[in-house]
Amino acid sequence: MKRLLSLLLLLITLSVGAQTKGDVKSLWIENGNRRIYGELFTPQNAKEKCPIAIIAHGFNGTHEYGRNYYETLVRLGYKCFVFDFPCGSVRSKSDNNTMEMSILDEVSDVKAIVNYFRHQKDVDKRNIVLIGESQGGLVSALTAAELKKRVSRLVLVYPALCIPDNWRARYPRIENIQDVTELWGVKMGRRFFEEIHDMRPLDMIGRYRGPVLIVQGDADPIVSMDDSKKAIELYSPGARLHVIPGAGHGFKPHEFQQEMEQLEKFL
Repeated sequence: MKRLLSLLLLLITLSVGAQTKGDVKSLWIENGNRRIYGELFTPQNAKEKCPIAIIAHGFNGTHEYGRNYYETLVRLGYKCFVFDFPCGSVRSKSDNNTMEMSILDEVSDVKAIVNYFRHQKDVDKRNIVLIGESQGGLVSALTAAELKKRVSRLVLVYPALCIPDNWRARYPRIENIQDVTELWGVKMGRRFFEEIHDMRPLDMIGRYRGPVLIVQGDADPIVSMDDSKKAIELYSPGARLHVIPGAGHGFKPHEFQQEMEQLEKFL
């Protein structure tokens, strides 16, 4: 019965989403010698200045993951920018050389994207939301800590704040790092691991004092609930952690619908 109700809810949601009005266009944003491919969704009959949500995908993801968010965001009157991190995926339209993947470069990319939209006449620069999944959650959290008040709200979805700790456990000393490390079929170079070797996200992310929502499943085999709980304690008193029972790393349709419900309340 519960499964049937979940399917019915999903069908209703998809039906409503299909009626959501919005325009989409491809957009390239420059960050020094890095070119970032993305898609910008804009509500039809948009206000003169719209809020915007910038969605950062996880390890080896692409902008296609972020497309799942646009219907909800456009319905709420938000522009929605989904993009490919250069070197962030073997399928990245920006640059698929994952040997050059770098957390610090990805932070720089999100900062460049925020700066770009802050200078667009049709964007409300006082209402810029960062949404990050997994590794994109770590990147979004680090970016918000640097940009502070230039980010109005922060949404972290099973954020991989544990990445530096995990790789430090594998490579306790920098000299242990291999020239090529392969994870889930993706090859990465030494730089990725050298840069994060001494990084401790939980010492950094609390510099952001704006509203925060973290969504995570309590059966996540990759990202520890403990890190998300610690993060909530570091953020402002209004920060919220929504736990989805039984959800893993990556949500099933009915679990993603729960995330969207929490996102809508948060925004």
